[in-house]
Amino acid sequence: MFDPFIKYNELAKSIDINSITADYILLSHGHEDHVADALEIANRTGATIVSNYEVVTWFQAKGAKHAHPMNHGGQWKFDFGTVKYVAAVHSSALPDGSYGGNPGGFVVEASEGNFYYSGDTALTMDMQLIPLTSSKLSFAVLPIGDNFTMGADDAVIASDFVQCNTVIGVHYDTFGFIKINHGEAIKKFKNKGKELLLPSIGQTIEL
Repeated sequence: MFDPFIKYNELAKSIDINSITADYILLSHGHEDHVADALEIANRTGATIVSNYEVVTWFQAKGAKHAHPMNHGGQWKFDFGTVKYVAAVHSSALPDGSYGGNPGGFVVEASEGNFYYSGDTALTMDMQLIPLTSSKLSFAVLPIGDNFTMGADDAVIASDFVQCNTVIGVHYDTFGFIKINHGEAIKKFKNKGKELLLPSIGQTIEL
């Protein structure tokens, strides 16, 4: 699971948080709309929280039973595959105002496929390092909401940088500042020979 924001998300009212299972919860940064439900889900399921050192130690102080700290450029082999913590350009503070360390993203390599979860980020040249140091990506998860992160135009460029033509869009519509035109965003990717997927909340898709 990545960056759970469910209970306090108006768009996710139909999701029963107690029905969610997880073995690992990967947190890209400390903002509340990315960590709000992490502790509750982790302690109920026994999931391990994975994030940067500052976010992990904050959760441990809050009672997280299982956690694994990482930092930029480092990777670790978990039982499901390898995770590398990569750079993101954003900000990071935890819900109580504590320092949240530097934000990041994750490159996950596993037998089922490889993917890049960027977290909240601007377009950055560091993304070009990903195909140099990782196996070919099956898909990438990129923010497209603009204002707080890159928008669809920059996300198209990001998909070029990471050499991946299948993108799942995230970080859009939740707040007024990041509402988007779905059709326009999809068309921007299609015009470049790429596919943008915008699954509805609770929908399961296969890639």
